[in-house]
Amino acid sequence: MEPLKHECGIAMIRLRKPLAYFREKYGSVFYPLGRLYLLMEKQHNRGQEAAGVGVVKLNSHPGQEYVFRERALGTGAIDDIFATIGSKLPKGLDSMDPEQVDRDVPFIGEIYMGHLRYSTTGRSGLEYTHPFLRRNNWRSRALMLCGNFNMTNVDEIFGSIVADGQCPRLYSDTILLLEQLGNALDKENHRVYRLFRDSLQGQELARRIENYINLANVLRESAPLWDGGYAICGITGSGSSFVMRDPNGIRPAFYHVDDEMVVVASERPVIQTVFDVKAEDVTELEPGCTLLIDPQGNPSVERILPEGTNERCSFERVYFSRGSDIDIYRERKKLGANIVPRLIELIGAHFESTVFSFIPNTAEVAFLGMVEALNANFDRLRKQEILALQERGECDDARLTAILRRKVRVEKIAIKDIKLRTFIAEGSSRDGLAAHVYDITYGSIVPGRDTLVIIDDSIVRGTTLRQSILRILDRLEPVRIIVVSSSPQVRYPDYYGIDMPRLEELAAFRAAVSLLERTGREDVLDKVYEECLLGDRLTENAVKEIYAPFTDDEVAAEMTRMLTPDDISAKVDIVFQTLEGLHDAIPGCPGDWYFSGDYPTPGGTRQVNKAFIDFYCRRKAKSEKQ
Repeated sequence: MEPLKHECGIAMIRLRKPLAYFREKYGSVFYPLGRLYLLMEKQHNRGQEAAGVGVVKLNSHPGQEYVFRERALGTGAIDDIFATIGSKLPKGLDSMDPEQVDRDVPFIGEIYMGHLRYSTTGRSGLEYTHPFLRRNNWRSRALMLCGNFNMTNVDEIFGSIVADGQCPRLYSDTILLLEQLGNALDKENHRVYRLFRDSLQGQELARRIENYINLANVLRESAPLWDGGYAICGITGSGSSFVMRDPNGIRPAFYHVDDEMVVVASERPVIQTVFDVKAEDVTELEPGCTLLIDPQGNPSVERILPEGTNERCSFERVYFSRGSDIDIYRERKKLGANIVPRLIELIGAHFESTVFSFIPNTAEVAFLGMVEALNANFDRLRKQEILALQERGECDDARLTAILRRKVRVEKIAIKDIKLRTFIAEGSSRDGLAAHVYDITYGSIVPGRDTLVIIDDSIVRGTTLRQSILRILDRLEPVRIIVVSSSPQVRYPDYYGIDMPRLEELAAFRAAVSLLERTGREDVLDKVYEECLLGDRLTENAVKEIYAPFTDDEVAAEMTRMLTPDDISAKVDIVFQTLEGLHDAIPGCPGDWYFSGDYPTPGGTRQVNKAFIDFYCRRKAKSEKQ
């Protein structure tokens, strides 16, 4: 119902054939760039704030540019970028000699990088848009970088860089990583230079350095300092490239290799669709490993960091990833099915007067799983009734027909009419505009009799639920509205790449604080604040103590009270997935820190404790003003 700012998306293509091959087979030297466009558009959901494209040409002559980059802001950034690139390409491109194209034409090269961005550090603008570029006259020292990540120890990385004598221009995790990796790349260049300086000179020495650069050495020097979730792509001007994934597997990365290309993306089905390959042809990059591609286009995988605990992000599967992935599709259906026992408890014997639906469209797959499980339950009930009639000798045609006609009632209740996401996020007119984002299907339920069950994939802030959705649904005049979240209560922010709100903006956190106030336990807030002031000496998530006095149902009930407008007639209940139900549905991705508070790295724990200090100080300042 209420969209989060998503995490970023990455795409990279490394050609393994010359441009002449692609023109002959696919009819155009533009084919690889067109594939990059598709990879980015298929991941557009992952970044609607900005986008960037980078291209490295390996056959440029001295005096010619060999690294090209184009970036743009806004939801239309991808189209803007490719329109700009298209305007820079000469007419009659495919009638030109492919070698001339490879040498002279901008944005047509051997290595392509794409990035889709949502800012996760509060910093936005073109200067913070990936890919980032460190230029150099030595191609093997030039570096282009993009990633889907957020580092939780930026201060530590910054201090390390400054201690080395550098003076970064901007304070951003991407820029700091670029400078850190760039410094390590310089050292790797110098290592190779020392090996051959006595036997080679000039361009011959430069080419030898380019071919002997080992990016694994660069990553082994830099990556041990990183605390966060990340999938990072890097390309040198000489054609060495890498993709590295964090040791806990928090952020996703997949790749496909054939004799034409090496392809990387944040999601498996994107590669499947764009290149028409099977799921088994796409490989997940293992946590702590890097995919290395040498200047000749040969791929290899090396372990850079020891594999940590499996913390693959469950929220990726619940919310962000494309549901067309076969595993994610099944997992989302299971999430819907796992909520059914709780629904049966709530609805009791009133299934015939209950209508089931979903909002928004991302919840549709969970809805399908929920309906399948409801039908299975209905089948059991019908079977029991029929057997009971048979035992009593009352199983006539009329009674049997009446039983078989009963089924789960499913309707398309809400239809998203227009996209006001950016517009409604600003200004005091949000409430009035939000009420028009969805149209409802009038006449789909029986007024004054039916219960309406609506499944959503998550409830984060809850503001859209309160300000518009419940009022819109109440127009249908149900006696009861049950809002079902296929994910558990979102209690804690993420610090690894998904831009989530501050603590007090989370509906579950507000509810827990409200319960503390209503039950006379505000001293818990003071106690947690004192613990959080211990800083790095505190290694546990102290914010868990805010929730500790209450059951999940008590927090859900308080959320229901706080999010239900006073002016609606229907009784409202909000029901959440359990942690057990989440892990049962998504066993391969156990990372659940949004829900449990069990952060996978020390940096995440430090960040949430710091977030509570900020909340506490804001709360105190506000109360003093009053």
